Amino acid sequence: MEGRRLGFGIGFDLPWRNQGVGFRPATGLLSPELVSYLRQEKYGYLMFSYQPRGCTGLDPGTYERAYDKLIETIPPGTPVALHHTLLNFGATRYYERKAIYDFTNALHERFKFAWVNEDIGIWSHNGVPMPYPLPPLLIPENIGRTVEGLIEAKEALIPALHLEFPGFSANLTVIVGRADAYDWFREVVERADVAATLDIGHLLSYRWMLGFRGELLYAGLDRLPLQHCQEIHLSGCEVTDDQFHDLHHGILMDEQIELLDRLIDLCPNLLGVTYEDPSLDGSGRLPPAAILNVERLRHRVARWMH
Repeated sequence: MEGRRLGFGIGFDLPWRNQGVGFRPATGLLSPELVSYLRQEKYGYLMFSYQPRGCTGLDPGTYERAYDKLIETIPPGTPVALHHTLLNFGATRYYERKAIYDFTNALHERFKFAWVNEDIGIWSHNGVPMPYPLPPLLIPENIGRTVEGLIEAKEALIPALHLEFPGFSANLTVIVGRADAYDWFREVVERADVAATLDIGHLLSYRWMLGFRGELLYAGLDRLPLQHCQEIHLSGCEVTDDQFHDLHHGILMDEQIELLDRLIDLCPNLLGVTYEDPSLDGSGRLPPAAILNVERLRHRVARWMH
């Protein structure tokens, strides 16, 4: 996979529910609109998020049939990546993750993931899931502990590990520490020597939270781990009442396309650009409000590819 440009990818959160995009709990089948979209869309790779199938243990057999159906829906040979939600690299203390590594590796043996990605955040605390992953503690004392956890995970996991810049959501995020998140993230990535994922919405939401507007939203990119960046994400965002919201509703802002345009050529080891969580109608089509900027995204990735 190293050095190969995959181009335009799509990513989906796939919860187990009876309506909307995801897996149907009773059957393990994909929702009809997702099946339709995957069969008509053109993409270089697919990323999907792990979501627990109810209150079950980490048994790969619980998920294999459903994931088989997902793989059967896409063109043969399409690379597939897993967006993890269990690794919890922002945790404030060390804990044993062997069962998570074994579960992930067992799935990888069957599905051959191109990589495994996770936002560096606090996804749970003392076993209690967060409603939205919080950013890590942005303090110097937390860097060494985080790096140790990443090195352990990198050695334990068979698929390659990608670490994603954290999200900063209006009215939900609690920030602990005064370190700049760009600098903190770069140091962690470089010291652990892991691949990085740069989420455009996460970057913009952080700069917005700091009070930057206009041209200053795009400043400081040289402080990110650009050499390590192998994936860029874009998901639907919007600004309302001067608050930046990473809604994953499929509609991209002009500012996201602008930041991508500036960032994409700064990442020499980039594999692909992922459009996350398209909003779909019953026929698997994008809403009209999403189409213009998705086409702009697609053309920008095509220009980078060639």
